[in-house]
Amino acid sequence: MSVPALAAVVRVDNAKSNVAITFKQMNVPVDAKFKKFAANIDYNAANPETSKANVEIELASFDLGDAEYNKEVLKKEWFNAAQFPKATFVSTGMKANGAGKLVVTGTLTIKGKAANVSFPMTVKQEGANQVFDGTLPIKRLTFNIGEGEWKDTGMVADEVAIKFHVVTTQ
Repeated sequence: MSVPALAAVVRVDNAKSNVAITFKQMNVPVDAKFKKFAANIDYNAANPETSKANVEIELASFDLGDAEYNKEVLKKEWFNAAQFPKATFVSTGMKANGAGKLVVTGTLTIKGKAANVSFPMTVKQEGANQVFDGTLPIKRLTFNIGEGEWKDTGMVADEVAIKFHVVTTQ
């Protein structure tokens, strides 16, 4: 029995996909990315409410473009990657919100702290591939990212945008 293309677990094309963040340091936007992540997506275009997704991000793959900064953010005050090597997102629901648009809800866990989140996502077909794009806004202090002197949001803002571009392949 073959599974219809509209309702299948899809493979992620890691070469074309990315997870990045933007935050402000001293009121200047800073972009960074995670080099390693895995996503499992079971997407049903005909019935998005039955769709599911989960993502695991390897925190040690965080790249600010500078080796010293990369090492710093893995420390206990920031990601504490030694104790919490991965951040995870597990969807709890997807709802259609217009053509090619979804509202995704789920649980985001970073540094052992879980929070319910909701964000808009777009889905489009490109040939045989599907492309999922979205931005998940979070507050870093909700997840204890930036402890001690780094709790002060005057230097590093509390608001962080997690941006993802996931391309699937058949």
